[in-house]
Amino acid sequence: MITVHHLNNSRSQRVLWLLEELEIPYTLKRYERDPNTMLAPASLKAIHPLGKSPVITDGELTIAESGAIMEYLVETYGAGRLIPNAGSPARLRYRYWLHYAEGSAMTPLLLKLVFNRVKTSPMPFVVKPVAKGIANKVLSSFVDPQIKLHLDYMESELNKYPWFAGEQFTAADIQMSFPLEAASARGGLDKKYPKLSAFLANIHARPAYQRALEQGGDYSLLS
Repeated sequence: MITVHHLNNSRSQRVLWLLEELEIPYTLKRYERDPNTMLAPASLKAIHPLGKSPVITDGELTIAESGAIMEYLVETYGAGRLIPNAGSPARLRYRYWLHYAEGSAMTPLLLKLVFNRVKTSPMPFVVKPVAKGIANKVLSSFVDPQIKLHLDYMESELNKYPWFAGEQFTAADIQMSFPLEAASARGGLDKKYPKLSAFLANIHARPAYQRALEQGGDYSLLS
């Protein structure tokens, strides 16, 4: 039996969604972030040394990292579902987007989260203007332009196909949901990006997505 070690407001929400799409039985073990630091509890280190989420266990196996978990579940339990045919152009696109989500798209979004927190974190009065000035400079000169670059790129790709891998919904779309939801929450994804906005509306309407939310609990992304 698969166990999902689920941290609230985290990437593990995608794992629940994939399991619901594939209708695979699983058990859920919940972990809560520290309300002050927003870090995962130390108890997650008993499951994986890094103490991060997502992580699943399946019998004797422990698997971490979103992309690795997605690949394992689809290849082991998918029976050909949510993955394009081997050797097809769609399969190459599928593999690309499955790894682009964390390898490229999330980096500037995480930097934006970090530098926004720098601006609002408690610090000595004399230091605060300097820290805020540095954070604003990094955001305006590097982070925000990088986010726009990626959003423009993703929008252009969804002008070619309805889903990231092509004509059919796949696990790559589930993987891509997290950076796009993060961008919608605080990264500039708005009505200027109609294809990306439509993508989010479409995935939010999927019954399996709704079931995953019911299982995973409140999902105030990156709040």
